[in-house]
Amino acid sequence: MKNIYGLTINQLEEEMLSLGQKKYRATQLFIWLYEKKAKSFDEMSDVSIGFRQILKKTYTMDLPNVSVKQESQDGTIKLLLEMSDGAKVECVLMRYEYGNALCVSSQVGCNMGCAFCASGLMHKQRNLETYEMVTQVLAMNQQLAEDDHVTHVVIMGTGEPFDNYDNVMSFIRIINHPHALAIGARHISVSTCGLVDKIRQFATEGLQVNLAVSLHAPSNELRDSIMKINHAFPLKDLMDAVKDYETQTSRRVTFEYILLSGVNDNLQQAKELANLVRGMNAYINLIPYNEVNEMPFKRSNYDRVRFFCDYLKQNGVNVTVRKEFGTDIDAACGQLRAKKEGIIK
Repeated sequence: MKNIYGLTINQLEEEMLSLGQKKYRATQLFIWLYEKKAKSFDEMSDVSIGFRQILKKTYTMDLPNVSVKQESQDGTIKLLLEMSDGAKVECVLMRYEYGNALCVSSQVGCNMGCAFCASGLMHKQRNLETYEMVTQVLAMNQQLAEDDHVTHVVIMGTGEPFDNYDNVMSFIRIINHPHALAIGARHISVSTCGLVDKIRQFATEGLQVNLAVSLHAPSNELRDSIMKINHAFPLKDLMDAVKDYETQTSRRVTFEYILLSGVNDNLQQAKELANLVRGMNAYINLIPYNEVNEMPFKRSNYDRVRFFCDYLKQNGVNVTVRKEFGTDIDAACGQLRAKKEGIIK
């Protein structure tokens, strides 16, 4: 049986027609599933008993099991969720002044192989289905108070979203729908390590969703050494695609840049980074590194972070330093699952 949370409104309309129903049934079901938060088809009181029986035979409403829940002193919540086949994925809720941002995973493991990332220690097992992403949001909402809920979504957890493109696009359309979770497009962000062909495809989707690019190095030589994706999509190809994306969508792009001590945080790299993004409608998000014992990288110290940030500002670059969350729990991508599976300590 299909999990009904994996169907967009258009797909559900087609399903309703195939079941001999009117298209409006799709909106009716969306309202029950997401606005009224029905736990079963039997709760759908304005749907005939006979059709409820058909729905129960055709679809499931299963949510993943919460395998582990960690809650930080700063209010950050991390869930390790177990899917129906036993696969485990993570999602993390971070509380900002503007709302609750949920970091969602798009794959079980990851094949991108970024040298500094805990997710890369767990090779990709499979893509997550659309419903497995939607139900990460629903599972987190169940952990929150009645008047509290996820308001922003960042698809930046384990996995490369553009390596699971179709499911990610369906996920976005579901959570953005006004009769589903009604999360505004500008409150949704997708992060890619640089799949150039998919960036170009994303530019044609007509979505007001935010795009973030994991850059982490301002030169091909350095990026080759820490990000395997750069061998397939070199820096010039990536930057050309991003510039075309900006022109086509009039949307600002975020470049994510993890600061690694002695690797990518010196003056030369700050100069190269400033030159790389000059003239673009973009900003740099500097990220303090979450260290992993099994990896050789160390986080840049506070003075180095401030120096790097100040240099960029002085050279006309829009730049911020990401606020850290969940430092007392396993909040970095892949850390909780990797620990539970004995991959890291």
